[in-house]
Amino acid sequence: MKFPKEKDIIEGIIKREEKRQEESLNLIASENHIPAYIRAASGSVLMHKYAEGYPGKRYYPGTMHYDHIEKKATERALKLFNLSKKQWHVNAQPYSGAVANMELYLAFLKQGDTILSMALKSGGHLSHGSSVSHTGKLFHIEHYGVTEKYDIDYAELKKKAVRYKPKLIVSGASAFPKKIDFKKIGAIAKSIGALHLADISHYAGLISAGVYLSPFGYADMVMTTTHKSLFGPRGALLYVKKEFAQTLDTSVFPGMQGGPHMHTIAGIAMGLEFARENKEYYRQVIKNAKALAFALKKKGHRIIGGGTDSHLVLIDVTKKGIDGSQAERKLETCGIYANRNAVQGDASVQKPSAIRLGTYATSYRGMKEKEMKRIAECIDQALGKGNFYANIQKRVKELTREFPVPEN
Repeated sequence: MKFPKEKDIIEGIIKREEKRQEESLNLIASENHIPAYIRAASGSVLMHKYAEGYPGKRYYPGTMHYDHIEKKATERALKLFNLSKKQWHVNAQPYSGAVANMELYLAFLKQGDTILSMALKSGGHLSHGSSVSHTGKLFHIEHYGVTEKYDIDYAELKKKAVRYKPKLIVSGASAFPKKIDFKKIGAIAKSIGALHLADISHYAGLISAGVYLSPFGYADMVMTTTHKSLFGPRGALLYVKKEFAQTLDTSVFPGMQGGPHMHTIAGIAMGLEFARENKEYYRQVIKNAKALAFALKKKGHRIIGGGTDSHLVLIDVTKKGIDGSQAERKLETCGIYANRNAVQGDASVQKPSAIRLGTYATSYRGMKEKEMKRIAECIDQALGKGNFYANIQKRVKELTREFPVPEN
């Protein structure tokens, strides 16, 4: 074999990306850091092996260690939320959240069936039936939204559920900062004979620590990604009531996927244990989000919904005379990363009125309420008039040097 004598150019790009992450503030609500030992597992020799099927029922030999890893992943996935394996079943093989949602839809719905989910501009996700997603093309989609106070409009949800008789109601969101009453949504679904899917990708870690409302007991199925708050690589977990286990597993494999990415599942299993042992982290995540929202509000920014009950903060930037895309670019110039986000009432997703902030990554670095105040000052100055970028960049780097990304 001819191995390269010099480092591949990709290695240099990775090093530069490591430096970018170390020297910048990541406020993207759907991103986080994960420990080096978990990253190592995800890049291990486990990637060499095919393991199609499930533990004890593989289509390839030499999978004894893979069976052990996958069993550990599903055991830890149940343990994280204190779930009984007699009542719940979990599948750790989905490649991503969007894929996992589609696997659920295809398992329990027929093409053309009606799904009722949160509208994209109210905080919903593309995979919940957006018109640009295959989910919005394969199924008939109806949406519910939010009230003027940016609470879920449960009255509208119930009215549409009664009118359209959906086969599935989807709860959960991608850009919704407040509490979601899974119990109320579950009751509405039950009253019309619909299934209830809770997508908790943004809230899973918070739920596991008891600082955000839980859907378990009120949803028939629950999906979460594993990289936002559960310290794993990119993947997903699907939970269903025990009676749906076979239907789900068949939809994942062989219905949608081939061989599971066992190196990813190993990382997921390790991340789940790390999450279970760090519940105080999640309490700090919410404290930080509330502190960030409060500090920005004091500086005159309109916080959409008035505040937050989670890791996520939405800011209306139009008072600064800019749109969300312009705000995103201004912050990026300063080494602060937050994404533009459409909210209810916006005409365009390309030029929305808001930006979305999250505190998972900064909390992982050990930052607390005092640091959120410093970050708010940087954001406020960056979004204002005048060229203060060099000064803000300096303050951002000072903050990141004080709070480096922790390793093992």
